[in-house]
Amino acid sequence: MNWKDLQFPEGVTFLVTGGAGFIGSNLCEALLGMGLRVRCLDDLSTGFEHNIAPFLDNDRFEFIRGDIRDYDMCVKAVAGVAYVLHQAAWGSVPRSIEMPLAYCVNNVVGTVNLLEACRVEGVKRFVYASSSSVYGDEPTLPKVEGREGNVLSPYAASKACDELFAGQYTRHYGVETFGLRYFNVFGRRQDPDGAYAAVIPKFIKLLLADEAPTINGDGLQSRDFTYIDNVIDANLKACLAPAAGAGQAYNVAFGGEQSLLEVYRVLCEALGKDIAPHFGPDRAGDVKHSNADISKTKASLAYDPQVDFAAGIALAIDWYRANL
Repeated sequence: MNWKDLQFPEGVTFLVTGGAGFIGSNLCEALLGMGLRVRCLDDLSTGFEHNIAPFLDNDRFEFIRGDIRDYDMCVKAVAGVAYVLHQAAWGSVPRSIEMPLAYCVNNVVGTVNLLEACRVEGVKRFVYASSSSVYGDEPTLPKVEGREGNVLSPYAASKACDELFAGQYTRHYGVETFGLRYFNVFGRRQDPDGAYAAVIPKFIKLLLADEAPTINGDGLQSRDFTYIDNVIDANLKACLAPAAGAGQAYNVAFGGEQSLLEVYRVLCEALGKDIAPHFGPDRAGDVKHSNADISKTKASLAYDPQVDFAAGIALAIDWYRANL
């Protein structure tokens, strides 16, 4: 996708928190490709220096190794920036059930630290990663903003809290906050390793090695799998959206719905594999079905997702074949 037609004021600097992670590093790359200045804040607890290694020699890129739990670090990081793209967070529903306090401190306190730093430093536009997990046990499909249920995990609770605090910073302090409820993002640089890796990169890596992955549950659970370029589009459009839309959250997805069994079948066909998966127990805190209504995001942010599931899978496979 080509974002060079988007017009930002000359000389502005973006702060990307979690900029060495999957989504953050892709945002850094897109912004640098547009000729913009980027400051990356990351403590490398879940991000990787190799994700930003190609940018380190770029004189428009600055890397700060620091932690959003440190308020003074947040003030330093936001000083002089025009836009904050806040991606730093701990992900994974299962891990959040094991470590609820860590999720509160990282995802809630860290976000409020940044919001307060933006208030103090006069940063007007704060775009942050929320999650489809905030819909919780609300069963109606597609998921529509304003129709949420009870959250099912500490991770989901942390993202719901972020939205509440962001709304308060818009209401009381004039920080223009835009929450982006990501729906199962996938694509280049997504880590396939670790106990809590996302299913698509994990499935691809195992299939390339002729190994059988494990599908939790019956595999009929469905998601709105969303390619990374659509997420970049949403972040950039949110930076330019009318201020009247601030203080709210927006679904970021393509608007499709695929079951895990369907995803696995598509990957096997694309990779030329005939390997039966293993099946494991359901994951605690997981939502059974999730897909997004993106009409509000299109209308308010001029969001225009171009990469559907099939095209995104093909691009992801190409990347993992070249980089694993």
